[in-house]
Amino acid sequence: MRKRIPKFKSEDKEREYWAKQDSTEVLDWKKAKKVILPNLKPSVKTISLRLPESMLEELKLLANKRDVPYQSLLKIFLSERIDEELHLTKA
Repeated sequence: MRKRIPKFKSEDKEREYWAKQDSTEVLDWKKAKKVILPNLKPSVKTISLRLPESMLEELKLLANKRDVPYQSLLKIFLSERIDEELHLTKA
């Protein structure tokens, strides 16, 4: 028999409850369904990055060949490299 989820007077009270509560005593996780949030965008943070001018020009040249903004290409390159590094450490 599972515990009943109480009614909460505020979000703060609910947060307080779940911080102390073992969810397995209240929820049947076997009945959980996967939720897809297609319009959810990842949080982004602006950073300042200093690059040699020649490297920036080469990046812009490559981006122009692919018809994408150079900032987008830089994010793609970083993402690919991060994935490579993470897969190397798992092996």
